[in-house]
Amino acid sequence: MLGIWRGVRLRQNPPRPAILQFHGNGIINMESVYSRFGCVTSSPPMQQKGLENVTVSDVLLSKGEEKVGSWLWCRVDDAVINAMKNMATNNIGSLVVLKPEGHIAGVVTERDCLKKIIAKGRSPVYTQVGEIMTDERNLMTVTSDMNILHAMRIMTENHIRHVPVIDGKVVGMISMVDVVRAVMEQQSGELKRLNDYIRGEYY
Repeated sequence: MLGIWRGVRLRQNPPRPAILQFHGNGIINMESVYSRFGCVTSSPPMQQKGLENVTVSDVLLSKGEEKVGSWLWCRVDDAVINAMKNMATNNIGSLVVLKPEGHIAGVVTERDCLKKIIAKGRSPVYTQVGEIMTDERNLMTVTSDMNILHAMRIMTENHIRHVPVIDGKVVGMISMVDVVRAVMEQQSGELKRLNDYIRGEYY
């Protein structure tokens, strides 16, 4: 009887998944991990318009980046440690790097920090972002009116996970997670329309 009673209570009050917090004690906040890889997102669903009509601008809008300056950046002469803290605080994997006059100088990512600082035993306190970033001369970029599939192909073929969006000036940043999420949302919408058609909900 005790086992049955426990089963009934569990059905009425299913246990909530544990949320592990990070307080410097080595425990990871799993909600942040899931959010980072697109498993959980607070972004509003993108309008269903078909993949051939989805642009980079649509992705930026779905991320809330329609406001100029809402993307995050740092300066070439910033210490790497500050860029790392910036990325960690905002749960992002890359930053646009700007020159003193405000033009784009490159992009720095968490992978740059791992490969060029941690792996080589360099000090993030005394190393500047400009020393480890991907320079503008080697930087792949996209425009806001570019089709999302074209942007995805550029990122895939060049093995990059983050690209700045430039329309004469930097207007935002998209990641491969953003692109994949956009594609999945559109495909799920198209699949729903096909299922509705099969069930006879379309005339």
